[in-house]
Amino acid sequence: MDRTLFLKVVDAAPLISIDLIVRNPHAEILLGKRRNRPAQDFWFVPGGRIRKNERIAEALVRIAAAEIGWVPPPEAVRFKGVYEHLYDDNFLAVEGIGTHYVVLAHDVTMAADTRVTPDDQHAELRWWPQSQLVAGASVHANTKAYFL
Repeated sequence: MDRTLFLKVVDAAPLISIDLIVRNPHAEILLGKRRNRPAQDFWFVPGGRIRKNERIAEALVRIAAAEIGWVPPPEAVRFKGVYEHLYDDNFLAVEGIGTHYVVLAHDVTMAADTRVTPDDQHAELRWWPQSQLVAGASVHANTKAYFL
């Protein structure tokens, strides 16, 4: 979608997205350090918006593959709930336009030998113990909300 048109959508309507709460067998949670807005420079769970005419299951596969290079088996994914993320900024940093996400959060645990790779939206990926995640100043509040 054209960036100008997408900015109009961001200004006019909430976006529907999927967040993935990815755990390893040690109960650590995978976070990526975001390069893009909103939530730039914060640690955040992997996720992304659902595209027009894209089924939720299809979006989950696409987002997981793109963001962390791994697609969870469908039977391993559990729906966690619906959350709202409100931001004062937007992907283009245009003044006066905030971003509103309605988030469908999903939990998944991956096998110990599974490899993950960051996409270009993340400076790096790192596993966090839940207690450090909740206490971390660089972890975004919207990510912390999944664990409080």
